[in-house]
Amino acid sequence: MTDHLPYDLVIRAARAVTGAGETTCAVAVSGGRIAAVTGVDDPLPAHQTIRLAPDTVLLPGLIDTHVHLQDPGGTGWEDFAHGTTAAAAGGFTTVVDMPLDSSPVTTSVAALTAKRAAARGRCHIDVGFWGGVVPGNLADLAPLRAAGALGFKCFLGETGNPDFPALTVDELTAAMRETARIGVPLLVHAEFTPEHSAATVRTYSDYLARHPADLEDAAVLAVLDAARRTGARVHITHLSSANTVPALAAARADGVRVTVETCPHYLTFSADDVPDGATQFKVCPPIRAAEHRERLWAAMIAGVIDQIASDHSPGPAPTGPDFAAAFGGIAGLQLTLPAVWTAARSRGATPADLARWLASAPAAFAGLDAPTGSGGGGRKGRIAVGYDADLCAFAPDERFVVDPAHLRSLRRSTPYTGRVLYGVVRGTWLRGRPMPDGVPHGRVLTHPTT
Repeated sequence: MTDHLPYDLVIRAARAVTGAGETTCAVAVSGGRIAAVTGVDDPLPAHQTIRLAPDTVLLPGLIDTHVHLQDPGGTGWEDFAHGTTAAAAGGFTTVVDMPLDSSPVTTSVAALTAKRAAARGRCHIDVGFWGGVVPGNLADLAPLRAAGALGFKCFLGETGNPDFPALTVDELTAAMRETARIGVPLLVHAEFTPEHSAATVRTYSDYLARHPADLEDAAVLAVLDAARRTGARVHITHLSSANTVPALAAARADGVRVTVETCPHYLTFSADDVPDGATQFKVCPPIRAAEHRERLWAAMIAGVIDQIASDHSPGPAPTGPDFAAAFGGIAGLQLTLPAVWTAARSRGATPADLARWLASAPAAFAGLDAPTGSGGGGRKGRIAVGYDADLCAFAPDERFVVDPAHLRSLRRSTPYTGRVLYGVVRGTWLRGRPMPDGVPHGRVLTHPTT
């Protein structure tokens, strides 16, 4: 009698990435969580059994801790419904939203409440939120944490949004003392403001010259110095310059609590790939010379860079070749896994590396792997008993040509158009339920103590 079967779902995989590395196993799901990980042909009666094709790898559901969903307030830009649908199509089961681009910006409990209200019932995967740090709102941080913020994000240079100004180094240090007291990470856009006017920027070479590596390098070093003095947990977002990799490695060896992310576009493209009028490549910090890309990859393989995040921020479609007028942000969430794998496979990386960079490391960083669960969502980032049955079936050897018409974002202009990528997502499960299925089953996450 099927009503009495012990498992809701069993997935049998010739290849799966678990805590033991890549292995052969069966994953049994009950009540939205992984109930057993056993031999691939062990008897496991279930309501539904899926046997993956031999060329498919079962990964933990991917987690992106750097996504910009301009919702509420960003009418016509990326929203919860489209952004989370794109994420599910790309193998992601959890994203964490940045505080910058919605209206209001997420720098107060009232704004976070508005964000959470806008998200409920519209998310196809689970969504958490970072709070924002701006001049004058230190007193808001502890209440924001209590209201569910996973941590906090700040900028050291211009943001383009007058409601979210940058911090000075002294304000950064004060923010670190407060986030250290609260016990959460401070994410930093580590790039100082260029001195000369944006009005002089027209071509990509102009844009790159306005955002030289030394502005990023100096900001990263300032963050490390403040972290040494405060003992705070800090996170460098979207590292594009490889010049500070030795300093980051040395700081970590000295006990500085620093984690680092880079992005698929920095690991895929180089400045030579960007035609002067191709504003779909505009992002901040910019895509740099090929030697930075190669050194970033070396830092990924060595473990100095912990994780990969999309910095997904699709804006209006480009209307012309002017880099000064163009919105800076790349639609990359749905393509993150194949873009990373296409570059990684030629550098000796394995699917186990993908699971670390895109699932277990982001989960640990955001506090989403805690035993008590996240907002009732359970533990995330691994294929292991007791964790959410968030899973991704990935065919690493299948390739495709990127067609924007197949992207699920609201805005689909992307620098990956026409590029051949390896790796196709054949299935995504959120707590054992296949996604996206047209129904928004995602949860709004809070920190693990709530």
